[in-house]
Amino acid sequence: MQRNNLKGSIILGTAALIWGLAFVAQSMADKVPPFLVNCLRSFISVVFLWVLFRIQNRKTNEPVFPKNDPAKLKTVLRGSVLCGAVLTVAINFQQFGIWLYPSGESVAVEAHAGFLTALYVVLVPLFSLFAGRKISPVVWCAVAVAMVGFYLLCFQHGIDGVYLGDLLCFICAIAFSLHILAVDRLVGPIGGVRLSMLQFAVCGIFSGILSLVFEHSTVSWPAVWQAILPIIYLGIMSSGVAYTLQIVGQQYAEPAIASLAMSPESVFAALGGFVAGLLHITEKRTLSVGELIGCVLVFAAIIFAQLPELMHRKKAEA
Repeated sequence: MQRNNLKGSIILGTAALIWGLAFVAQSMADKVPPFLVNCLRSFISVVFLWVLFRIQNRKTNEPVFPKNDPAKLKTVLRGSVLCGAVLTVAINFQQFGIWLYPSGESVAVEAHAGFLTALYVVLVPLFSLFAGRKISPVVWCAVAVAMVGFYLLCFQHGIDGVYLGDLLCFICAIAFSLHILAVDRLVGPIGGVRLSMLQFAVCGIFSGILSLVFEHSTVSWPAVWQAILPIIYLGIMSSGVAYTLQIVGQQYAEPAIASLAMSPESVFAALGGFVAGLLHITEKRTLSVGELIGCVLVFAAIIFAQLPELMHRKKAEA
């Protein structure tokens, strides 16, 4: 498919809006064990995406698994398991991070989790080193600025003030950066909706197994029922719609541009948490001056890291 960064950025920006609001839904489901939340949301998304896949292929009646093409079937299976496994790590670390923030303190959960997750935008070009790509000094400066922002956002009270949720969300950012690179490589031969559906099937199976092993004694089904609307939002909108938009958008936008286009997720997360607090949907959230400066620096680093790619493309087009 021919690259069209503007079209891809619009699609990915829409995904970022849905994901940003999903941080509010995740915090509203914090009474449900994290593995179970991600198991339920994954299987809800699989059902939604299966219907979408059938509508998309209603004329050709193409099967989910191309059994008549062994080479393509092998690619589909391997790609789905790879993306699903990396996604399982990413969303479970994210959900555990949100789940472990202290509920008795005025912690801006959505802002913390949203901005730390957004560090994948800086990490994507860094991981390109493993592919032999040279990294511009501008990107290294962006990493340094992001680390300062990370310190102000999470370490403003000293080392003892770090939340475990902060560290888990940072690990989540690493996993999401690997997921972006994997999707960029695999979406072409597999297809957007198919890859999205199968990766969530894998994620649902892995998360379900982990829930049975580690959470069987802590599950409260009344709590699950109370959180059913946020879980449905996570399943249909965040997993089903937004991740499919990510996969489709990455078919048009290059990885560096794609990560930039998805970076407003952190802003939408912070704004969503603030508005939810005003509406009394969640606990009232506040950000200190230090945390606000940290957020600004992280977001600035996210944009700054993309400048070499944008300047290169501008020169090429000229």
